[in-house]
Order: sequence, then structure tokens, then C-alpha cells
Amino acid sequence: MRILLIVPSYKPAYIYGGPIVVIARLAETLAAMGHSVTVYTTTANGKTELPVAAGAPVLVDGVTVYYFKRVTGDHTHASPALWRHLGQTVKDFDIVHIHSWWNLLVIGAAWICRRHGITPIVSPHGMLSNYILDTNNSAKKKIVHSLIGKQLLKQSIVHVSTQLEWEESQAIIPGWSGIIIPNLVTLPQKTTPRVDNDIFTIGFLSRIDPKKGLDVLFKALSLVQLPYRLLVAGAGSEEYTKELQEIASATNIDNKIQWVGWKNGEAKFEFFAGLDLFALTSHSENFAIVVIEALATGTPVLISEQVGLYQFVRTHDYGWVTTLSPPEIAATIEAAILDKSKRTHIANVAPVAIRREFDDRYLAQQYLDFYAASTPYALQAS
Repeated sequence: MRILLIVPSYKPAYIYGGPIVVIARLAETLAAMGHSVTVYTTTANGKTELPVAAGAPVLVDGVTVYYFKRVTGDHTHASPALWRHLGQTVKDFDIVHIHSWWNLLVIGAAWICRRHGITPIVSPHGMLSNYILDTNNSAKKKIVHSLIGKQLLKQSIVHVSTQLEWEESQAIIPGWSGIIIPNLVTLPQKTTPRVDNDIFTIGFLSRIDPKKGLDVLFKALSLVQLPYRLLVAGAGSEEYTKELQEIASATNIDNKIQWVGWKNGEAKFEFFAGLDLFALTSHSENFAIVVIEALATGTPVLISEQVGLYQFVRTHDYGWVTTLSPPEIAATIEAAILDKSKRTHIANVAPVAIRREFDDRYLAQQYLDFYAASTPYALQAS
């Protein structure tokens, strides 16, 4: 199958977080399974550009990637060069799979598909959540959606990674045809021994960003009466990190927090294995690969019901799910501290189950079956 993925940014632009990782994982697994996978993306790397040859095919871990120059240095990622090339080649592929939304790059790509009679698959990666819609230029998003976005989305097929994201997408386009398939996740290459901590250890690992709800977690921890410590692994703006540190100081928990910096590769899984509980009280997450990564090491999780995987965690009893109320989070943390038998059970069963359910080829085959089922729509439209 000839598969085209269109994405605003691609590896090694890891500054953009989780979507870069899961999209590359999907592309590489599909290529390893013998399919022709091409990625059209931009040279975007935050406020800078990737040092790559623009407009020429580059083989990146088995995937043919075209990096096109962008004319805007922000999250709009406008790239006339990519649009021109897409218009010339869009009918060379069996499937066009667009990732993300609310930026000029992918909206323009969807419009080109429509002009050529192609029905693309759209993976919004959380861009259709209420939190995203109501923050960061919400008025502009509503205008774009009413003028062109809604019609383009109606003429696409949606892929989402969780039930929560499905519900969000259906609220935007009622009756939108599509499917739920989890994201592919990089799992630990080896078994990492768990640590027996002398004090209950909670961990956070993600971008340090207002969306991640660290401020809520701090306020909740200030209400916890049992002994604990919090390890914060992540990177973010100096300004926002300082704001969080001021919250920690004002709530008298700064002496219980250690800022341990970003963790990559196997060091990340060693970090997870050293925790008694992983906490992610986000305001919005369409998936949250860190939840699966933590469970793969046997670490129970505490997440808000705004995290896409909350139903998965609740169904399998892999931890605790809360609202964003600090008193409720505090009470839930205390329950987790006291329930050692549940934590031990999760440590014993979760790693094996996660490896089975999130096997790369098992999930990639679900994407291929979805592509095959969607191909007649694309061919009929063309």
C-alpha cells in the first residue's frame, strides 16, 4: 500500500512533544511491514528550522520524508512548497493520512485533497478538545471552522486514539465516520527493576506547560497529610517553571519537590520504575503516551478524567482517575498511598498486558485494515 502521512513537523523536531513520537513510530512500523510510506512535513523545529535539505526526499529510519520550508515561523506552519508538491502527487498514493488540525499547513492540505477528489483520513491528535478550542486564539479557530474547517472535516474520515477523543470529534462533526485505534508507543527494551522507596514517591514526566495541570497537582499535594515526595521530570519555559516554583513555595510543599530534568530513552523507564505512583492531572490529553510508558514498568497511575486514557485505566484498574478538584486529587493520592496491595497487583500484571495490547505490529495492522477499508472511499471520490 502506498501511504502518505502529512504532518506539520517530524522527527527530530521532538520539541513538539508526543505526536512526533507516535507518528514516527507508526510510519516506521508500516514501512518495516513492507509498505511504501512517505511523509510530507516542514522544517519546523520550534522557532528555528531543522538542518535538513528542503524539498528533497530523505530516508529517515526506513521512511521517505520530504521536509519543505515554511514561510511562517509559528504554529501555522504555512508551506506553499509542500502544498504545490502535494497537488502534483496526491493521486500517487492509496491513502492520505493528515495529522493535527488548526494550522494552515494541514487545513491547506485537506483543501487540496478536496480539490482533487481525495477523501483523507484526519487524526486531530487532541486538537478538537474543548480545552484547545477555548484557548489560544479561540475566536480565530471558530471563524476558520465556520468558514472552511467544518466542510473539510465533513469530507474526511476521522481517526482518534481514545474514546474521549472520539466523543470530542463527534461533538464537532456529528456522525463523523471513523475509528478508534490507540497510538503506537515505544516500550522499554529491557525489564527495569522496581525500587523500594523509603518514602512514597510520586512522579511527573511531560512538558512543563499549563495544559499539564501541575499547578492543580501542587495545590492537591498541599492538602495531603501522609508523607510523600514529588519528582518533576520535564522541560518548559523558564517563566512558567518559575511560576510553578512560586506556587510550590506559597503552598509550603517546595521542600517535598525535586526538579530532576528531562528524561529520555531507557533513563525515562528507570525514572518510571523508581516511582510508587505516576501523576498526570492534565486539563486536556487526547492520549498521553507517558501513561502507557509508566504502566509498562509496573507503575500505577493517577490521572484526571481529561486524559484520553482514563477509561482504559479505569476499565483495567491500572490506577486512579479523578476530577481536577484539588481536594479530590489529594484524597485519591492518600488512598493510593494506603492501598499497597492494589499497587503491587498493578506492578505484577500491567507490564505483560501492556506489551501485549501495545505491540507495534498488532496496532499497525489495525491501521492497515482501516486504510484498506477506507481506500474505496478515496478511489471512488477520485
